[in-house]
Amino acid sequence: MVSKKQKFVADGVFYSELNAFFEKELGEDGYSGCEVRVTPTRTEIIIRATKTQDVLGVNGRRIRMLTSIVQKRFNFPEGTVELYAERVAVRGLCAVAQCESLKFKLNTGTAVRRAAYSVVRNVMESGAKGCEVIISGKLRAARAKSMKFSEGFMLHSGNPAKEHIDFAVRHVEMKQGVLGIKVKIMLDSDPTGRLGPKAPLPDIVTILSNDGKDEVTTDVPVSESKIPANEAAEAPAAEAPAAAVEAH
Repeated sequence: MVSKKQKFVADGVFYSELNAFFEKELGEDGYSGCEVRVTPTRTEIIIRATKTQDVLGVNGRRIRMLTSIVQKRFNFPEGTVELYAERVAVRGLCAVAQCESLKFKLNTGTAVRRAAYSVVRNVMESGAKGCEVIISGKLRAARAKSMKFSEGFMLHSGNPAKEHIDFAVRHVEMKQGVLGIKVKIMLDSDPTGRLGPKAPLPDIVTILSNDGKDEVTTDVPVSESKIPANEAAEAPAAEAPAAAVEAH
């Protein structure tokens, strides 16, 4: 009998090892995460990537090879595990894809600032609310340092930061040493849930109007009395006797 705690730990270890294997195997194909769906009859693993055709391989040969490796490593019975490839909706809003792109640019000798700013520009043009790229290590001189490139709006704490921020970390093995890369993307809310979380930010206030029926547009300044109508009618009547006494 497996307790709930043991089951959660086992599921977490399985997902972590599976994700690390796909990162190593499919990193150059734009791998950006996977999703595991367990049904009573079989286990479905959906691989999200930017180059789905490369993940599938010629005539589906590569996806069958990956299925065989996963099945043997985790002791799945024959025919109970299936791997599928799914294309990333918007490549510019995927932190893993942008991290892999930055890693490729640095490996090919592109200057650090140029590579980082190209990633930030690509992310912001794709419709993100904000982007932050941090590169640390021996960039030029012998002493290691950290460089941060940011643009737009970025949350750093609270529950909205967990829901709206997609981030990824990668390591680049350069001639002078290992560089660390972190990419954070602030996603805008999307009611469909395709390009971002469905829930809006908690500090956003939407004012609903009744189709403009109650709105009166004017081009000149106007004054409006805040005194109720019955009190406004009683005030002149009370002032009239006082005026009469003064006259006598």
